[in-house]
Amino acid sequence: MRQFLKVVAFMVVTVGLFAGYSNLGIPQIQPAPPPTEEKIDLSAMTMDQFVALGERLFSGKGTCTLCHNALGRAPELGEIAISSQARLDDPRYAGSASDIEGYIRESLVDPSAFVVVGFGKAGSNDTESPMPSVNSGSIGMSDPETAAVIAYLQDNGGLEITVEIPTDLGEAEDEGEATNSGEPREPITDIQELVDNHACEACHTITDAAGDIGPDLSKIGATQDRDYIRQALLDPNAVIAEGYEEGFMPDDLGQQMYATELEIMVDFLSNLK
Repeated sequence: MRQFLKVVAFMVVTVGLFAGYSNLGIPQIQPAPPPTEEKIDLSAMTMDQFVALGERLFSGKGTCTLCHNALGRAPELGEIAISSQARLDDPRYAGSASDIEGYIRESLVDPSAFVVVGFGKAGSNDTESPMPSVNSGSIGMSDPETAAVIAYLQDNGGLEITVEIPTDLGEAEDEGEATNSGEPREPITDIQELVDNHACEACHTITDAAGDIGPDLSKIGATQDRDYIRQALLDPNAVIAEGYEEGFMPDDLGQQMYATELEIMVDFLSNLK
């Protein structure tokens, strides 16, 4: 009987320790709300205001400056007038745009239509871009937001602004109201959906996808433990991989995930050996 009570006591202590670790040891993360459409009155907006909106989206929600910067992770956009026309005339161009506005739009929503030499995914021979479409994934820009970014890029590049301010928000307004409703989203349980949602393979080599802008993660589980991987997701600037600069990875990535999603990602990466 005494032995039985010892076993029961041991089981109770073990379960208690496990429950305590689950509640206190694993970070309890409240995800940031999904990006919402900026509340704007397009009917009263001037072109200068529309361009300013595009600049905010370019530097903020679009996360464009993460790669389009002085570090050379993506093509410079300062001389977009010259470069866009040159790419339209390039024999490798596989898109359908007929003018610079169309090319800029296409480069945002279908980046692989033309990949600048040296900026394609590793192994793709510059036929596949590591950049995700701005209309999908964790960026999820609406058509009006995309148009605002185009206006900003035209203005910033010294081009005549040919894009027109949309007459209304259309579906984007409905989406904005939905995202502002306060309804929590369902947790993502599929790892590939989680990777796609955060556009991880746009920068990292994880499985078959070869993004070479960020560190290769295809065998990270063989060299790093779970605590390191979890910290890299929650605080990416705590330890900088050799050869890479601080600020490369969004520092709020962990805030965009539920705790369960974070642990799914940690499990997945730690098993890549």
